[in-house]
Amino acid sequence: MHPALSIILFTTASGAGYGLLALLGVLGPAGLTPEGPWFGGVSLALAFALIGGGLLCSTVHLGRPERAWRAFSQWRSSWLSREGVLSVVTFVPAGIFAIGWVILARLDGAIMVAGLLAALGAAATVVATAKIYASLRPIPEWASVYTLPAYLIFALMTGAVLLNALLHLFGAYSTAFSLFAAATIAAGWAWKRATWRHNDTAPLPVTANDATGLAGGRIRTVEWPHTEANYLMKEMGYRIARKHSARLRRITEAAAFAIPLGLTAGAALIGGIPAAVLAVLAVLAQAPGMLVERWLFFAEARHVVSLYYMPEHSGQAA
Repeated sequence: MHPALSIILFTTASGAGYGLLALLGVLGPAGLTPEGPWFGGVSLALAFALIGGGLLCSTVHLGRPERAWRAFSQWRSSWLSREGVLSVVTFVPAGIFAIGWVILARLDGAIMVAGLLAALGAAATVVATAKIYASLRPIPEWASVYTLPAYLIFALMTGAVLLNALLHLFGAYSTAFSLFAAATIAAGWAWKRATWRHNDTAPLPVTANDATGLAGGRIRTVEWPHTEANYLMKEMGYRIARKHSARLRRITEAAAFAIPLGLTAGAALIGGIPAAVLAVLAVLAQAPGMLVERWLFFAEARHVVSLYYMPEHSGQAA
């Protein structure tokens, strides 16, 4: 599949924002974060900025962005529409939670309930985003049991790394939370490697014979269906060379997982300014790493329509 920059930015930024919002909605009322309005204001502003920025990026991918509102009307059958509805609905309890924390300096009662609802809404929105891809059966790399958990794990992981940096910057050092953030990185790394192993060995659910409707022996291309590339070949038949894929996977493992894991674990062992520096560096390393991971998520996906247009090239290029 052809990687669209707007969707890459959307899924990466909004996932981190929703992960941070969910953690704040649960840990704030539980007294596990600083209760001061400055911490709440900065943390929630960052979460809202990532979510809002990601949603704006997603509209760029639409052919007619001014008609984006129409996507909300198909919530009964479309995960894309459900994602849009949930993203808007989540802003209601999240806004109440922000007002209570920052302006009213309260995290109890109705404000606590709003925080928990915001956390649930954030998780539900991430699930809806994942289901957009997991429900696409013509793309086997997406329509697998690995897609939905990956979105949830990565949202929690990136949100935890962000919150860990914020806690250090505000002098609220917590060894337990740093270790928790490190554990989410390790979980994300393990899940990504398991996903790659599955995708590398799973065959396409159909063959060129199925795609063309021709029975008999193995179908091979004698002549191209047409003389020039069309939309389907550019978007659905996008291929990435194996050597480039392997190199980008190593970059993903290093930047998104290995380096942040080492920095976050280091921040858990020391305190003061050095720990804050390590926590911030973990965020700066992981952000580009997750962008590469998301690019590969799209670039390595194979659409079964490629079997009709180029059966011998339905996998990755050499």
